[in-house]
Amino acid sequence: MATMTSTQSQHQAKREGDISDSFMSLSGGSRPPLPERFLDLKRSLVAGHEDRVVASWQRLLARLKEENGILAKDGSKVIPSVEFSNLEKDLARLHSEIKKRGVAVIRGVIPEEDARAYKDDIEEYVRQNPSTRGRSHTRILSDYLSNRKSSVPAGQPSSVQSKLMNFWHSSDPESSIALSQTLTYADRLRIRQPGDETFALGPHVDGGSVERWETHGYGLGGVYDKVFEGSWEEFDSWDASTRVSAVMNNYNGLGACSMFRMFQGWLSMSKAKGFEGTLLVNPLLQLSTAYYLLRPFFRAVKGPKGVSTEEYLAADNWRFYEGATPGHGQELDADLHPHLELDTSMVHMPEVNPGDFVAWHCDTIHSVDKVHKGKSDSSVLYIPICPVTKQNAQYLVRQRQAFLDGTPGPDFPGGEGESRHVNRPTVSYLQEHADSEGLRAFGFEKLLTAESDGPGASGVLKEANEILGF
Repeated sequence: MATMTSTQSQHQAKREGDISDSFMSLSGGSRPPLPERFLDLKRSLVAGHEDRVVASWQRLLARLKEENGILAKDGSKVIPSVEFSNLEKDLARLHSEIKKRGVAVIRGVIPEEDARAYKDDIEEYVRQNPSTRGRSHTRILSDYLSNRKSSVPAGQPSSVQSKLMNFWHSSDPESSIALSQTLTYADRLRIRQPGDETFALGPHVDGGSVERWETHGYGLGGVYDKVFEGSWEEFDSWDASTRVSAVMNNYNGLGACSMFRMFQGWLSMSKAKGFEGTLLVNPLLQLSTAYYLLRPFFRAVKGPKGVSTEEYLAADNWRFYEGATPGHGQELDADLHPHLELDTSMVHMPEVNPGDFVAWHCDTIHSVDKVHKGKSDSSVLYIPICPVTKQNAQYLVRQRQAFLDGTPGPDFPGGEGESRHVNRPTVSYLQEHADSEGLRAFGFEKLLTAESDGPGASGVLKEANEILGF
């Protein structure tokens, strides 16, 4: 452990806070105008191919109109659902649909009684430690139990993680990324009580905001180059190579994520359906991503007042040459992103049971019910799926130390966290309850090289082990 501790990087500590600090709509703060440099950035992104961008925008609006009609009609029915007991065959059968939608529900990943036991364990831990912080304790507990949660072997079996990660590919075999195993990102948990209106987080995308347009953000890997060149149809949402060097956290915001999470995900600890405090997503991965990236380059000639909706949304009403706030999540709304028709294109997850796992692509627009209208709590453990990269290994070192100290994960608002909690899990608890794969994922055992690993993967696994002190 001395070797492990010595590898920890020095980073600026974050102030105390909660999940509301991650989003302008929850914090109540105002949106200051972006600095002048962003105007220059917009011009540079499309310089030399402005006509192609305009033409691609028109094609995009036409496709969105068509697909939005399907979502308004079918709703949750479009969300692919697979059975863990038939995982490989179901994923193969629904492969193209999952890639289109960017989301999937995996049924029965762990037994219902085990999932309910996780919640019981967490609630007992909180009773023993009443100082545990969350946002509005009586209604929603969302923060700072990553240490307790991560120590429970609640993450979906490794077969689910690896199978979902296989939807990604590396266009460059030399890319420094390994898809053969995952690393743990100690995320939040949610226990949302009936009637709660405080956790009304609207449509948003995780993984940074203005970083998506910045050359020293996602531009470092050229993630969205095809979109800005006017060829959004050629943009591959599932190419991992371009994302290896992308920086998603240039502003050290509270709750901003430093790790590359291929999928966001949660494991349900309760039964929940639409309007019962659950998740909503926009299941048009490529189209919606292209839209929110291109939207800042266009403005309406005629505003929404005094004209019909059809006339307002018509392609010829939008001319080529607003909402991102540095250090906060990328949020979307009907005024700034009208063609997404968020009122009907955001669809609920199908009903889930304890032990079901939900995963959505890192570019996916998602939100939560504004009001929990159910009769019992809506509870989930957030469990992202993260590959091995240099940046992820560097974060894992810091997260591992936070676990040892009992403090919040490095990405989260600071404070003493669980450092003085009774019955806080220790390394010995992990070693007793987690298998070798789990210990590797959390940075407590050496990462292994798989036969399928190419030169880039083998190289980054070696580098990651050196970073982790092995």
